[in-house]
Parts: sequence; C-alpha cells; structure tokens
Amino acid sequence: MEQGFKGSEASGAVHGNHRWKVLGVGFAANASFSAAFSGIPTTAIFLRNGYHLGNDGLGVVLGMLGLGIALSELPWGLLTDRWGDRRVLLLGLLTTAAALAAMAGFVVPRGADAPGIVPLALGLLAVGLLGGSVNGSSGRAVMAWFREGERGLAMSIRQTAVPAGGGLGAMALPSLAAHFGFVAVYGVLAVLCAVTALFAWRWLHEAPSAAAQADQTAAAGGELAAMQATRVSPLRDAGVWRVALGIGVLCVPQLAVVTFATVFLHDFGHAGVVGISATMGAVQTGAAVARVWSGRWTDRHGNRRAYMRVCSVLTALLFATLALIAACFGDGYGWVTTLFAAMVVLGGVSASAWHGVAYTELATLAGTRRAGTALAMGNTCAFMTLFVTPLAIPPLLAATSWPAVWAVASACALLALPVFPRPSRAAGYAPRVGA
Repeated sequence: MEQGFKGSEASGAVHGNHRWKVLGVGFAANASFSAAFSGIPTTAIFLRNGYHLGNDGLGVVLGMLGLGIALSELPWGLLTDRWGDRRVLLLGLLTTAAALAAMAGFVVPRGADAPGIVPLALGLLAVGLLGGSVNGSSGRAVMAWFREGERGLAMSIRQTAVPAGGGLGAMALPSLAAHFGFVAVYGVLAVLCAVTALFAWRWLHEAPSAAAQADQTAAAGGELAAMQATRVSPLRDAGVWRVALGIGVLCVPQLAVVTFATVFLHDFGHAGVVGISATMGAVQTGAAVARVWSGRWTDRHGNRRAYMRVCSVLTALLFATLALIAACFGDGYGWVTTLFAAMVVLGGVSASAWHGVAYTELATLAGTRRAGTALAMGNTCAFMTLFVTPLAIPPLLAATSWPAVWAVASACALLALPVFPRPSRAAGYAPRVGA
C-alpha cells in the first residue's frame, strides 16, 4: 500500500502539469457547448420575433435542446466508458460544430422570411443530441487525472465552464442576434466547438493506467481487492440514482432562470436588452465563482451531500421570496425592476452553485472507470428537466402568473431535499473503485 501510494505521488509529480491541461480541455469543451445550450435561450426575444413564434412555440424549440441532450447523454456515457474520453469528445465536438454550421447556413430568418418552427426545432434537437457527448467524456477524463481530495475542486472548475460559457453566450449572443442575425449566432458557436476540438486533439489523452490504478488504490484506503468485488453498474445503484434524480429536480429553478428569466424581466419587469444581458451575465458569473468555492470547500470538509441538501433549502427560500415580491409589486418599473433582477441573480446562483459537488459525488460513487455512465445519468436527468421546464412554463404562465411560476420553482427545489441521500456517518469519502 505504502509503495503504491509513493508511486502514485511520483506519477502525479510527472504528470501534474498535463492534468491541468486536461482540465483546461474539459473546461473549454463544456464552455463551448454551454454557450450554445445556455446562450441560445438568452436570445429568446429575438427567436420569438425572427422566427414568428408565440410563447408556446418558443418553449418547444428551447426544449428541443434539452431533449436532445437528455436522450443522448446515457448512450454517450456508455460509449465513453467503452471507447475512452478522447475519441468521444473529439467526435462530439466536431459533429456539434457541423450541426451548428448547417443551422447557420440553412435555418435562419432572411428578412421577412422565416424557416418555421419545425426546421428550427429539429436543428436544435440535433445540436443537443451531438453535444450530449461533452459532459461524460470530459468528466471521466478529469476523474482519471485527479486524485480523491482534489476531484471536488477539479470537477467544480470543469462544471464552472457551464455558467462561464453560458455567461459568455448571455453577453454576446443577444447582441449578435440583434445586429447580425442568427447566422452570426450559430456561426460563432460552431467556431467555438471546432476550436475546442483542436485543443482536445492536442492535449486530451487517457491517464497513465499505472497512475490511475495507484490513485484508486490510495483512494480506496488499501482495500482495492475487496472493493473490486462490488462491481454494481451505476444503472443498478440506488445511491447513484438518488443523486442523479436530485440533480434533475434541483435543476428546475436553475433552468427556469436560464430559459425564461429574460422573458420575465422583459415582459413583467420592463427591463431593456442591456439590463437583461447584464442580469443573465451576473447569474452565470456568480454561479461560476460559487461552483469553484463549493468544490474546494467540500474537498476540505468532506461534506458533499450535506452541501447539496443546504443548497436545496436555500434555493427554495430564494425563489419563494421572488414569487412573493412579484405578487406584491406586480409589473416592475424603476427600483422594482432592479429588485427583480437582483432576486433572479441570487436565485440563479444558488440554483447553480452545487453542480460540481453533485457530479463529483456521482462519479465517486460509481468509480473512475464507470464515471462516464454515472455522469451521463446525472446529465440525463438534468437535461430532461431542460426539455420539460420550458414546455411547462408557458401553459402555467397562461393559467396563472409569474409569481406562480417562481413558486413552483421553489417547490421543486425543496423536493430535492428528501431525494438527495443523507450524509454518510463515516468520515470522509471512500469511493467504490470499479476496474
């Protein structure tokens, strides 16, 4: 055991610099795809006008992104565990870039002519289906190159790419849509994915098997042989499913902000394009900072599950407050608009801060070799929520009001509390290591 651990440290010293390059590739991959699936919804007003859509149609096309990712995540995850990180990430990024380039060429409004809802929905579905490769492949690479005690921070940095990319999209895509049209929106996103594929080709390689095995031995406390006897597939693991389902439920308020906060701020809060872009950029920036901090903090305290449960309660309280404020003040003008924006930022950050911690817990429960499957399970639940949430908001809004929308988001956040597994009584984390 001691000899293996020393070997692990030596290997870590040799490959220490390269593992940060691998993390950088994972960050870039997630950021480039997040700029698409989080950034395109921030152009909702321009989508609605340019493609001649109502709120119901807008919900359908935005939901297609989430549906595509939800349907493809698990197959991509299983393929990652079989083929390896490099092949899957390269294939996914290149085909996603091709799909976005095709949309820039053929599925954009030209003057008064719009391609209609069906081509747009199918195009966004294809982007989601192909881009679903990014999460599991990049996450498995990070888990392989980093040791337990570092993985929370590393995975949180990788997950920080989601709000970082979303923030980039929120700040850039509405202006691109307003001034240059959706040719520029889809074209810029295609270039981002293609450039990231170049980074992956250059720097993403499988972790040295000897180092990975030694790291797993150290993380398992020297009981590798006993742990290998527990080779339960993540698909048959109740603990993995509880974390994955909790992720899906707690994503409802986050995705309500991502998909329809711009519409809320525009229609109900009477905010301008600059104010809306600044608000959504602040949501994504705050979420990025919170994810890095939470990953480091839970690495030090070994309290990932407790942290996830606290985020559930805090998010529920913030969205309940937003619902109450909207009900009390009605349509926003002046300082009320600013208050709405502030609550959207606070609620959005809280609803996003836990992601890296939750995905680290998923991958740790499954073991590095099956991390692709476990991470895909979590993202399947998350993006099924991205499909359902924008579909559910328009009819709920038509039947009730914006305060009711935020109240339902609050209830979903609170529902995650009993779904997430309770903290283990054992100190620290002892991941099951599946070879």
